[in-house]
Amino acid sequence: MIIRSALPLIAAASLSTAASAQLLQEKNVSLEAAVEIAQQAVHICAADHYNVTAAVVDRSGVLRALMRADNAGPHTVDSARRKAYTSASTRNPTSRIVENIQKNPASAQLTAVDGFLILGGGVPIKVGDEVIGAVGVGGTPSGNLDEACAAKAIEKVQSRLK
Repeated sequence: MIIRSALPLIAAASLSTAASAQLLQEKNVSLEAAVEIAQQAVHICAADHYNVTAAVVDRSGVLRALMRADNAGPHTVDSARRKAYTSASTRNPTSRIVENIQKNPASAQLTAVDGFLILGGGVPIKVGDEVIGAVGVGGTPSGNLDEACAAKAIEKVQSRLK
């Protein structure tokens, strides 16, 4: 009788232990891919005569690679890193966040989030629908141009991201 009444408790304990022991499997940008994307972004912008900095962060927003072109302004280092962080954190291009803030003034408080920079130039790096990191570019005359360099850099390596 005691054994029968204890069985539901033992089963519940086993299920809760099994559920808490599950592991997450997440994809993340590799160092090799991060360096290549950063290099590509700097080279693509240089072809248009822009001296930029490109930063690549992993899915959690931690810096993986940073490339600063000769003659890129010192402010571009922090700008690129913060754009990448913002994009990785929100899982969106930073230009979309700019648009959302313009359409919905209540979301303007995003500008107060530590580390965020709400300017165009940050683009998530995806494998399928999963964001594995982000690249941020800073140093062209506009966020749209920064973002174009970032998107083209991802496109150059996309087929090798798995």
